[in-house]
Amino acid sequence: MTNGYDGDHLDFRGGEFTGPFTAKAEYHEHGPAPTALDALPAKAVGFTGRDGELRALLDAFDPSAPERPAAVLVAAVSGLGGIGKTALAVEAAHEACGRGWFTGGVLFMDLHGYDDDPVTADQALEALLRALGTAPEHIPATADERAALYRSTLAKRARERGAVLILADNASSPEQVRSLLPGDTRHRLLVTSRNKLPQLGARLLPLNELTPQEAYALLDHALRIADPSDSRVADGAEAAAELASRCGHLPLALQVAAALLVLDRDKPVAELVAELTEFRDRLTHLDDGERSVRAAFDLSYRRLPPEQARLLRLLSLAPGPDVSTEVVTVLAEADAPPTRALDALTRTHLVERGNGRGRWRLHDLVRAYGVGVVAGDAGFGEEGEAARERVLEFYCRWAYAADDRLRWLPGKAEPERFTDRAQALGWLDGERAGLVAAVQWAGEERYADTAVRLAECLGRYLERRRHFDDWITVGRAVQQAARHAGDHFAEADAWNNLGLALQGAGWVEQAIDAHTRARDLYQNFEDRQGEARAWNNLGNALLDVGRAELDAGRAEEAIAAHTRARDLYQNLWDRFREADAWNNLGVALQGAGWVEEAIDTLTGARDLYQAVGDRYGEGGAWNNLGLALREAGRMTEAIEAYGKALETHRDFEDWYRTGQTLHNLALVHEATRDPAQARTYWLQAADAYTRSNDPAAATRARKAADRSGTTAASTPHSTPFTP
Repeated sequence: MTNGYDGDHLDFRGGEFTGPFTAKAEYHEHGPAPTALDALPAKAVGFTGRDGELRALLDAFDPSAPERPAAVLVAAVSGLGGIGKTALAVEAAHEACGRGWFTGGVLFMDLHGYDDDPVTADQALEALLRALGTAPEHIPATADERAALYRSTLAKRARERGAVLILADNASSPEQVRSLLPGDTRHRLLVTSRNKLPQLGARLLPLNELTPQEAYALLDHALRIADPSDSRVADGAEAAAELASRCGHLPLALQVAAALLVLDRDKPVAELVAELTEFRDRLTHLDDGERSVRAAFDLSYRRLPPEQARLLRLLSLAPGPDVSTEVVTVLAEADAPPTRALDALTRTHLVERGNGRGRWRLHDLVRAYGVGVVAGDAGFGEEGEAARERVLEFYCRWAYAADDRLRWLPGKAEPERFTDRAQALGWLDGERAGLVAAVQWAGEERYADTAVRLAECLGRYLERRRHFDDWITVGRAVQQAARHAGDHFAEADAWNNLGLALQGAGWVEQAIDAHTRARDLYQNFEDRQGEARAWNNLGNALLDVGRAELDAGRAEEAIAAHTRARDLYQNLWDRFREADAWNNLGVALQGAGWVEEAIDTLTGARDLYQAVGDRYGEGGAWNNLGLALREAGRMTEAIEAYGKALETHRDFEDWYRTGQTLHNLALVHEATRDPAQARTYWLQAADAYTRSNDPAAATRARKAADRSGTTAASTPHSTPFTP
């Protein structure tokens, strides 16, 4: 039998039939396959901010811009889950289409890269070919053939209709999107991902959290969309700013918070802030029934290899806003820095670069997520506690070594870990926030002893760098921990150190109270060394109040306190501390107007410092002796004394005391009517104060330089010692 197909009918001519037969014919009319070239989702309601990022994307896609590298063919927006990548990409796509740049249409594809069953490259190509109007039976079976047809179809589209924008949303790897690259350079591919995708040769645009102003605007806008009269954000700007901070300025968290306020019209913003204050429970509240910050982070966390997941958990427990690679290595109990794991976590935006190279940080909500993961598993909890213990011990070792270098005197044994003071100060500067945060672990019994030891060696550094707020934080944490533990010896030391910090910050009445508490505790358990120290520091605080209030009675109290400290040190045969007491007594005598007695006392203090080999203390005594000599009208001797003090302070790189002595030299030259020399010293003092982290004092010195020769209203600076 033969038959043939001719046009729209069957041709049986020439056929041989041996019996009855039935012929059935079906007719199919093949029209063009439907296309989906206007598939762009609607703009995000209430899209706010991102002006700079939006400009960057539009600049990358502008066909009229000057000739650029081929990398602009692809732009990759990356960032943390919930950071607003899709909203930005869709906003940019709508804007670009509105400008007529993509007359060929827009293809949109959600790759579900972080779901359990992400879209493969083959599946993506099939879907995009369908969207371009390719009939299913014409879609090739192999990936290479599909990619070739996809590029050819796009090229044809460019010739017929113009450029096409392909938006590939939520990609998790370069493999998902590499085959989606168009061959025709008129087209553009825009990819969003939680991972940075440098392998694509794309214009990379990493997204950070919103600015405080943008976050505030998002909250206000979201509430007014639901109810134009809802002014809770505008009426409570301070609470709204705090809410934005609690949300980490993360768009998803802000949108959830706004939804919670919309659902409860009577709820004050401050009430929601209070609910989000507890760090560990924060993510529990950031859930509006449909959207959840924790769920968004879960998608990223569960894709991590075990090593990276462990490191993320441990980083969430680290002290301070960011940590050095050195501390990360200790946390991980690794033999070498876990550089590969850190780099991988950085590519996923779960870890960010910190304040400086070699430092790492977590977004606040990622940190809260990690803390929650650790708290929810007993094994992870013990692993984390051990890691915190390692970090605290590490901090103790190095902070003690740094403090030894800061306190080192010529002729003594050289400290081992730091070669000079600058190196010790550099390490302390880099780790300061972490050190202060770690001391606050003193409230937990497991860490109390080590945290107290750490606090003990931070005082000299925090005083020298003028970080009095941090010093107060450290002092309060230790005092409360000691009191809670019933350790009265440690509590006395804590009150004493807290008093020094309070006095440095200018809270002198509170300092007097703290030193008085310390003195009483020392007396109760007959610690004469501690009692002497408390009397000495109490005397300094009393003298400060007396000067501020022009109260001669306070100055006399200071003299009595320093005399008591001197006598106790003499009985204990502690000649180093006795020299401090003599020095402070001389300052108090001068403050009370007993200038000749002050000169004799300070001369004795200087000689005692020389005898015991304390050159640092000797420099302070020279400065104070210069003050007394100036008061006595012995200007030449005062200048000589200040010169000795200046040399010593500079040798010890104590820039604050250097500034004080230069300040005093300027005043002497003002008094001797040498304004040019006075101005030189004022400017030098300003530089020294700047180096010592006291910008306010530096500003005052510069102003004094500007008016040099017209007034000498400034007060000279003494140098008390706080053993």
